[in-house]
Amino acid sequence: MQTFRALRHPSYRRYWFSQLLSLVGSWMQTTAQQYLVLELSGGSSAALGYVTVTQFLPSLLLSLFAGAVVDRVPRRRVLLATQTTLMLTAAALAVTTHLGVVSLPLVMVLAFISGTANAFDMPARQSMVVDFVPRGDVPNAVALNSLSFNVSRTIGQALFGVVAALGVALLAGGNENNIARLALPFYLNVVSFFVVLFVIATLPFPLREHAARGSMLDDIREGLRYVRGNPAVRNVMLLVGALSLTVINFNIIIPYYARVVFGAREATFGVLSAAFGVGAMAGALWQASKPNPVRNMRIGALLLLASTALLAFTPGPVLGTPVLAACGFGMLSLLVSANSTVQLSIPDQLRGRVMSLYSFVLVGMGPPGALIASNLISKQGPLGPRWGLVALTLLGALSLLLLWTRLPRRLTPPATQSVPAD
Repeated sequence: MQTFRALRHPSYRRYWFSQLLSLVGSWMQTTAQQYLVLELSGGSSAALGYVTVTQFLPSLLLSLFAGAVVDRVPRRRVLLATQTTLMLTAAALAVTTHLGVVSLPLVMVLAFISGTANAFDMPARQSMVVDFVPRGDVPNAVALNSLSFNVSRTIGQALFGVVAALGVALLAGGNENNIARLALPFYLNVVSFFVVLFVIATLPFPLREHAARGSMLDDIREGLRYVRGNPAVRNVMLLVGALSLTVINFNIIIPYYARVVFGAREATFGVLSAAFGVGAMAGALWQASKPNPVRNMRIGALLLLASTALLAFTPGPVLGTPVLAACGFGMLSLLVSANSTVQLSIPDQLRGRVMSLYSFVLVGMGPPGALIASNLISKQGPLGPRWGLVALTLLGALSLLLLWTRLPRRLTPPATQSVPAD
């Protein structure tokens, strides 16, 4: 089947399924952490924003350095280090929440540590797509990576409500207000990491023909020069960065709308989050079936902006569910198209550095974007939740309008490209 053709390569298939399982646990943890922050802060969007800033700040500070490291150090070694660090932060959250000693400062410290690990993990994982599939299957593999990310988001966020309810019985002594109930998602995430660590340790990573030379600073400059001199890559990154700064802040928007604007509890909170994941999964599947990733970039951006504007005027969780699904579909249609376009436009020897820049504009814009979103949609803000979200959408629409004619309409492959053997 064309939609899943990258899975015919055994090494990629093993990695894909291990990531799917591990990411289910990670999404349960992410949803539990968001809910935990709201519980500890009395429903403050500002607290949620500060934790998000802390988690994504390392990507803003370290992405360029991380890309140079990924181009120098074996990817297996990078991934084993980052995944182990993420497992340990999950264990710390599990134990402290279970014992009732968790606090906002502690959550922020652990968020910063996990964010530092992710600053290296993201470019390493995105770069390794070409290690296990030939060039012709790269767009499909990128789409399937996004599919696994969002299948796991859907399952993990939907499971959060069920797992939290089990946590009430197993860890909180039947008291649904005991914060220990939120520890179970963290414990389950710790277990899921063992699978992905085993697979990474045993995957046959191919030897790379190109290795970075010279100083680390020279390597970083080379990556920056390449992006600056390649209009297709540069303009795609500008669009992703601008939308990440404005509307792609659903880690703030969804929990705040669910818990504060709609007044939802754990189960409804999980359903709304999962609805976004279902839409994102559909967007990734749609992209996986398309041979040309460039064509759908504009469509995805328009769908994302239109559905986000509609969410601003949605009265409650019943109508909010399909609207969030549309938001997810638009966002993933845009991001898969953007990622594939960048991946197919860069030479292998610069892949780590260029993909670290992509991570910088996508994830590194999280800290300022979280602050902007949390302040604009706050009930205490000048606009309130609904008009604040409209303002975010208008800023994103302005960015798309300015870049519309500069976005690529066809792929421009690099001058040289090595094709790995499977």
